[in-house]
This record gives sequence, C-alpha cells and structure tokens, in this order.
Amino acid sequence: MADILTSLNPLRWIEAPSTELDSQVTQSLFPMFQRLAEAGAETAKILQVALLRRVQVMCDSHSTRQGKLFTEAERLAESLREVHGNGNLGHAWAEYLRDASERAILCMDLLRQRGDIFLEHEAAGCPPVFFCDYEIVMDGNDLPLKSNYVLLRMIPPQGVNVDDTKRPFIIICPRAGHSPGVGGHKEDSQVGVALREGHPVYLVSFRREPEGGQYLSNVTYAEAAFVREVMRLHPLARLPVVVGNCQAGWAALLMVATNLDLAGPIILNGSPVTPTSGNIGENTLRYMAGLFGGAWITMFLSDLGGGIFDGAHLVQNFETLNPERQLFMKYVELFRDVDAASEAFLKAEKWWGGFCLMRGDEIRWIVEHLFVGNRLAHNKAYGEPDRRHFDLKKIRAPIIIFASHGDNVTPPQQALNWIPEIYDNEEEIRLLGQHIIYMVHNDVGHLGTFVSSRVINKEYNEVASTLEAIEALLPGLYEMRITDIQEDAGHKSYSVELIERTFENIREFNDGHDDGGPFAAVARVSELQAQIYHTVARPFVQAAVTDISADASRMFHPKRLERSLLSSQNPIMVGYKSISEQVRNSRANAAAENPFLAAEALYFKAVEQAIVVMRDWRDMGYELAFHMIWNNPWQRYFDNPREAYRKGTTLDDMRWQPDIANALRRIAIGGLADAIIRMVVLLVSDRGGIRRDRLARWSRVLTEDEPFRSLSADHLAEITRVQTAIVTFEPEQAIETLPLLLTEPRQRQLAYAAACYIPGSRAEMSSSTVAMLQRFADVLGQPSIVDVIEDPLAVT
Repeated sequence: MADILTSLNPLRWIEAPSTELDSQVTQSLFPMFQRLAEAGAETAKILQVALLRRVQVMCDSHSTRQGKLFTEAERLAESLREVHGNGNLGHAWAEYLRDASERAILCMDLLRQRGDIFLEHEAAGCPPVFFCDYEIVMDGNDLPLKSNYVLLRMIPPQGVNVDDTKRPFIIICPRAGHSPGVGGHKEDSQVGVALREGHPVYLVSFRREPEGGQYLSNVTYAEAAFVREVMRLHPLARLPVVVGNCQAGWAALLMVATNLDLAGPIILNGSPVTPTSGNIGENTLRYMAGLFGGAWITMFLSDLGGGIFDGAHLVQNFETLNPERQLFMKYVELFRDVDAASEAFLKAEKWWGGFCLMRGDEIRWIVEHLFVGNRLAHNKAYGEPDRRHFDLKKIRAPIIIFASHGDNVTPPQQALNWIPEIYDNEEEIRLLGQHIIYMVHNDVGHLGTFVSSRVINKEYNEVASTLEAIEALLPGLYEMRITDIQEDAGHKSYSVELIERTFENIREFNDGHDDGGPFAAVARVSELQAQIYHTVARPFVQAAVTDISADASRMFHPKRLERSLLSSQNPIMVGYKSISEQVRNSRANAAAENPFLAAEALYFKAVEQAIVVMRDWRDMGYELAFHMIWNNPWQRYFDNPREAYRKGTTLDDMRWQPDIANALRRIAIGGLADAIIRMVVLLVSDRGGIRRDRLARWSRVLTEDEPFRSLSADHLAEITRVQTAIVTFEPEQAIETLPLLLTEPRQRQLAYAAACYIPGSRAEMSSSTVAMLQRFADVLGQPSIVDVIEDPLAVT
C-alpha cells in the first residue's frame, strides 16, 4: 500500500496510463448510471401504468355514461314531441315550473333549518346524535389521565329487550372531524342491530373540546378503562365486543395492544391501518401527503387554531374526494325528493355537521404514525409521552375486518396489508393462537361499511350472531363469505362459511407494483420539514396567534360558513319559514310523466358527469405528479436508510423457537380434551375452511360439554395453541400418537364420535374429510360411523 505522500503526488496521476484512469472511472461510474437507468425505467413503467389505467377507466365509465345520457336525451326529445303534438306542452311547462319553484323554496327552508340546527348543535358543544336515548356511565375527565372521551350506555327503544348476561357491544365512534353518531344515528345501524339481538350496547363518545394536555395515549387509557367498566357491569357475560369504525378501528387496536387482558373480539369497519397502501391508477387519497406538505401542514393549522386542530378540515378533505356526491348530488337528491327526504336529511346533517376539535399533538401523532410514516403497520409506533410500544403482534383477541372494493377512502389494501407486514406468514398467526377474519364487500362505499342499511342488516347482523362461534374457531387467517340467501316468512337468512386463507390471498388485492419507496421518502422529508417548521417558523406563528384569531379561524371555516350563512340569523333566510308553510299547504306536485321532470333529471346527470370527469382528471394529475416528484431515481436516495427490512421467518426457523419446540415435545402427552382439539385441527387444516353450522357445533362442545366446560379460557387457548403447533409441524405423528393421549376405550370412543359429530352429515362432507375420519377410526380402533346427530359429549 502506498504512503499518503505518494498518493497525493500529482506526478503519480499525470504519469498514470490513461487506460488505467479510464478503467477506474468506468468501474465506479458505470454501475451508478446503470442503477439510475434501471430506476428510471421502473419509474417510467409506473407512470405508464398509472396513465393507462386512469385513461382506460375514464374511457370505459364515461363512454358508458355518455351513451346512457344520449339514450335518455333521445327518449326525452320523443316525449317532448309527443306532448307538443297533443297540445299539452304549455300545461306541462307551467305544472313543472310551479313544482320546481315550490321544491326550491322547500329546499331553501330545509337549508335554513339545517343552519339553525347547526348553530344550536355548536352552542350545545356538539353532543352525540343517536336514534335512541342514552346515559353517561363513565367520564374520561374523571380519570387520572384526562381526556374528552365518555362512555355511554344506549337505552333500548320501546319494544326492545336487552339481556344483561349477553355479551356487551362497545362501539367506538371515529374522531375523524365530525361529531359522534355514525354508528347509531338511525335504527338500522350497528347500535340498532346489537340492541335487537338483545345485547347491552355501549358507545364510546367524545366531547367537542379536547382536554388540556391530552395525548392519544390518554384516549387509549380512557378506552381501556371503559372496557373494564363494562366488564364489571356484566360479570356473567362474556368479554365485550369492541367495534371500531374508520379511524376508531386502529384506535381499538392500540387500546388492545397495550391492554392484553381485554381479549374480546375486535371488529374493524373500513379502518385504514396501512394508509399508504393501494394500487397504481387508484386510491388517490394516499398521495396527498406527498403533494401537500406532510406533517408540518397539520402543525401549522393547529398553531393557527391556538394549539387546536379543527376537524372541519378533515370533513372538507373527505367531501372534496367525491365532489360529485358530497357537494352536488346530495343536494340534488334533496331537491328532487324534498317532500319525503327532509327528515332523513336533517338527521344526517346534524351529526355530519358537528365538527370536533383535536389537540395539535394528537393529529400530528396520527399523521406521522399512520398517514405519512406508516409506523403502526411496521410495528414501530410508540405512544406519547409514555413511549409505550404498540405491538399489534401481541394481540390475542379475534380480529374481524370489514372492507370494500367500493371504498375509495379505505380500500381493501389499506384495511388488510398490515397483516403480512406485522406477521411473517399465516402459520405464525396460527402458532400465536390468533384469529383474523376478513370480509370484502364488492361495491359499498366508505360510509356504507358502517351506516348502510343493506350492509348492517346482512354482514354486520351475521357477524353479530356468529361471534360466539368465531371465538371457538381454530387460530389462523380466514375469509368470511356470506351466500345463499334464503327467505322464510319474510325473514332472510344467509349461509356463512369461513375459508382458511394465506398471505397470497391478501396480496391478490394488490397489483404487484412495489411503490413503498416513494412513501418512505415522503415520510423522511416530512420529518425534516416538520423539524424545520418547528425550529424556524413555529415560534413566530404561535406568537402571532391570539384567542380571538384562533376562534375566528374556526368560525370562518368554509364548512361552518355554508351552514351559518343559511341559518335564520341571515335576514334573507327568515322569510323562507313563512313562505315554506304556505307552499306545504298548497303543494302541487308535477305528474310523474311530465317530460320536464325527465329533462331535469337529465340535466343533473349531465352536470354530475362533468364533475366526475373533472375529478378523474384531477386524480390522474395528482398521481402522476406524485410519482414524478417522489418516484424518480434521485429521490429514491431519500428513502429512509434507517428502515431495516426484516427477513421473513420460515417454518423451519419457527420450529426451533422455544414455545414451538416445547409443544412438539408434548406430542404424546395429554388427555381427552387435547385429543379432540387435535382431531378438529386436523380436520380443519385438511379441508381449509368451516361452515357456520359446523362452527356452531364446535362452539357448543367447547362451552357446554365436559371436559371443556371446566377449563378456563386461558387453559383452553393454551391447549389449542399447542395442538395447532403439533399439527402444523408433525401432522403424521399427530395422527399416529392419538392412542397415547386416549388410553381408555371409552375415551377413544367419545373422541372419535365427537370428531364425527362436528362436521355433520357424511353426505355434506368432502372426500378428504371422510378419509381423515377413517384414519382416526383406524388409529383408534373404532368402527366407522355414518352420521352422529346427537352431541356424544352431552351425556358424559
């Protein structure tokens, strides 16, 4: 090796052969340019795919809509010609003109009423809006870690009876900008379904104003205290079901991850646990942070509000995501059906128009740990200020996930992708004793996953009635399918099947493009921008803001102005009250066959189509701009270098983990309970799924029959975990060693009969299930049984 003086001698480089220098430069620069070229080609491919998919969807959907518009226009022209030929065109026009004028007056009066309700609701502090009465059970302000959360008990309406020994339901309202009420503002809601089933129902609500010094950890602490209070109030019932809608879903996961004794089932409805997931050409909302500034924007808005973030910003973002629906068609539908839609409109607008507030520290944590940093999905989320680790892998409560392909706020990828991020494989879920069940709807929108009557009365109702059996389900990852609608005397029933799934089934919801790098770069830049704002600009912004200016920033928010300006405080609107009463008394509806009503509908459809076209062009521009800014070869160097990509653990690696090795050593140890659970695990693993009727029989055996009835829940879970590990790693030995667990002839007879009873009739069994039962008979020395109708353990 040359010394430093020799290396620095310029003559050494001058005298060096040019070929040697060229070789060194080529060896160092060529790989770099090659990497840049490959990265650039990948970026160009993503841009091409995004452009083609967006254009294809626009061409297909808009051409179809345009064709329907032209067809309707032709029918309208024919109808007008016919009416004109009959000499009734003038009469039809006068009739329509009066009808439309009266509807316009009634609509304006409804908007005035909405404004008055809004002002009254705001003055009252935006209390929750429910279809039934409620009482306060516990207040988060009385806890050591204070919060603005409140536990409410829903009082059943007249004619509905509740059994306090049934499993309670705890529904957590999403704090996503609007006031509480999304899960119970009408009878066909989550609250209504659970009450009709006879379950006690509690709702975790919140006041508009956050407590001083409130962090998200305070909220998690309060929610855990509420669940324990419900458990105390219902000592004879099973552990409560926790229902989290939208953002309340990941909040429920945080609560259970740090309070492992709260092990009741968790239902997540449209919950964005991995908000940066999605497909190219879709899911525009995930690009917003990369285009509009990341976490520092929420910090700035909070500072303008005197340390308070206005939830109206979140509501406004949601409405602009679907402007054709939220900003136009909502009012069109009201105008076209004002006589019948007024009551439902005012009820929905009351809870939708009550805007809650959050502390700046709360919204910043949410943005940095979910919507930009995606830390929760990587199991790297920590609470503030206690720094508790939110480890989702520690959760043992069954998790039931609702998602929908029609949800453009929380698509299936954002609801499900955290599962393969958190766990190494589906076998790890089984071996940890965890149950994860998901169901994906085809077309319902985001709000529909928890407010649609169609979804509530089908999917949610079936889950509510299947929960007892779901807890008896063997650990693993399952998809729930509800099919075969049957009607009996007007009552609909459904066939429910749980199908065992793998991570590949979840990955099928994704398009295969790895676009995680740009979002990691966005997260890192967001951290830098937030730090620069905090250091350089924040002191001046906070010094300039007063209480008066903070209140004014909320008062003059567009979402509040659009309501307050149309209230009775506006002198122009006062006259609509008396005029609308006169209109209702002399209301004259246009005939249904009036051609101008069809012309009106056609006009509104054309305007809606124009808005959709503009929205699609906007979304395409957002996506292309995002990838050009954050997915270019140079920006990839800004990917977070501190992110450690973990190596997936294989089954061979897991075999040598202490708990697995200990379970395998117990393959020949156990009794009747161990043997029956092992046989059921073998049956389910062989078939790959289980119908609800079979699950119900298994649940009955576990909860009502000995030797299971005397076992504690923890002991039963431990047996299930051990037998699952044995079947996973040594399925053949698991069968061959069954006689060692059942030493007495009577035990072998009962175990085999129970294994035949749970699948049901042989005529409905698959060939593999029949073959597995025959193997049990051969190993245990039992004669083959055709059908076991009665529970064999019920008489022991």
